[in-house]
This record gives sequence, C-alpha cells and structure tokens, in this order.
Amino acid sequence: MLVVGNATMGEFTSLMQRYIRVDRPVVDHTGIEGKYDFKLDWTPDFPQAEGNSPATSPAAQRDAPSLFTAIQEQLGLKLEAAREPADVLVVDRVEKPSEN
Repeated sequence: MLVVGNATMGEFTSLMQRYIRVDRPVVDHTGIEGKYDFKLDWTPDFPQAEGNSPATSPAAQRDAPSLFTAIQEQLGLKLEAAREPADVLVVDRVEKPSEN
C-alpha cells in the first residue's frame, strides 16, 4: 500500500518512481493541478516486490489487484507506456586525475 497526503500529481508520480519498481520512468501528463491525498493498494509483481519500501511491506502482499488495475480502479488514473525524449549522460572516457 502506498499512502501519500497533500501531494501534487508530480509529487505522486515521483514517489511512485522512487518506491514502486516499474520498468520505465513515471511521468505526469494529466494536467491536473492542486494537492490531493492518494491511497493505492495493490499486489506487487515480483520486480516491484523487491526492496524496502512502504509499498513492499508484508501488508501489501494480500489479495489486491495488480498495479495497473489498482491505479485505474482506485484513483481513476491510467498508466500508459509511451516513448519520450529523455536526458542522458554519456561518459566517453575516464582517467585518474593528475597529481598537482
């Protein structure tokens, strides 16, 4: 279970990214403004169940829907896979610093 109080949609998606293991970034495209209380109860898939977070506690391991179903049924939102540009850092070469 993930409980978030007095948060914007951007803050909620950021917390989802931090505490729920999904295979891609979570980005807010709702356009919804304001602050809300969120309570999301779901049964984590195996990759989501790893780690130490409030969302992966033993209490979260009961008969609840999948993450995608829970978001739609409990919050009226929908997670959609999409391709978007992303900032990336490319390291071409690494050297030890010289002694000064």
